[in-house]
Amino acid sequence: MTENYTALYEEHKKLGASFTDFGGWQMPLKYSSELAEHHAVRKSAGLFDLSHMGEVWVTGPQAAEFLDYALVGKISAMADGKAKYSLICQEDGGIIDDLIVYRRGAEKFLVVPNAGNAKVVAGALLERAAGFDVVVEDASASTSLIAVQGPLAEAILLRLVPAEQHELVTGLKYYAAVEVTFLMAGSGQDLLLARTGYTGEDGFEIFVSNESAAALWQAITAVAEEGELVPAGLASRDSLRLEAGMPLYGNELSREGNPFAAGLGPVVALSKEGDFVGKDALAALKADGAGSTTGRKLVGLKGLGRRAGRGHYPVLKDGAVVGEVTSGQPSPTLGYPVALAYVDVEFAEVGTALDIDLRGKTESFEVVALPFYKRQK
Repeated sequence: MTENYTALYEEHKKLGASFTDFGGWQMPLKYSSELAEHHAVRKSAGLFDLSHMGEVWVTGPQAAEFLDYALVGKISAMADGKAKYSLICQEDGGIIDDLIVYRRGAEKFLVVPNAGNAKVVAGALLERAAGFDVVVEDASASTSLIAVQGPLAEAILLRLVPAEQHELVTGLKYYAAVEVTFLMAGSGQDLLLARTGYTGEDGFEIFVSNESAAALWQAITAVAEEGELVPAGLASRDSLRLEAGMPLYGNELSREGNPFAAGLGPVVALSKEGDFVGKDALAALKADGAGSTTGRKLVGLKGLGRRAGRGHYPVLKDGAVVGEVTSGQPSPTLGYPVALAYVDVEFAEVGTALDIDLRGKTESFEVVALPFYKRQK
């Protein structure tokens, strides 16, 4: 696989990061301790490089209508400045990717797919655009994305924003975005600031050109006081998103799965006018009771012992295999093992006692409501 490097690679090297391949990108796994980075995001703030994510602009008179057709959600109903979580599916209802759409005007949208799927999603959108008056532009290669996540995220970023724009930041709702001036490298630069994230905490994601990414990273680091902010890698990002019950493509979501089994039925707007890719198959899956009365359903599992289940470990009921773990590890915040798993729907009720086969030894788990962790607001 080709190795890609983000515009912040040299910054990570300077900070002593350990790197790992993720979606073909060399990304920081951790800088010092993944546990310390995890706890920092829960208690203060963490600084993440998310530049491996994709950015695809969709513009033109039929942009909203086109995205209603290309994605499963009702994108045309979005208000300007808002963001929406959605899915792009195959004709058979399989999930190509989960993504976020930002509406930046009547005829302007930003679609942000996952790292490993960025080119596939851009290609699928381009293919589906035939017959629509739209322009699909993949800006992934020239765009960086930096996230500040945690209870102190807002306070830290306000130090980089002119006082007259502070209300744009403090008044920004969850799943919304706004253009804000950031003071860095001796000048101001207007950047897109979104109140979104993948950690279960309050936080922001900032879209910036590759050329300005290092200057923004350094500016954020410089305004943070001691103990307020740490750089955080993919290891802590994974444990944070798992505690928050957020799915990861390739673990909980795939082309073989479907939105209803994954608990994402509300994301699918079967009632919206007109056709969309996968509509007939998704309607049939829903009618068949996928994820409710038939097949398997994604659930949260709380460990009653100390050992954690890991991806692909079998889930058992009375010794019989009834499911499979998709993600699992000890929860740093909660102090016990947690896992996401697909289990047969008859064993998906909260309170159901199940076991995970940990390489020949069984460990007791219980089905619990998601998310495992919810921040105090």
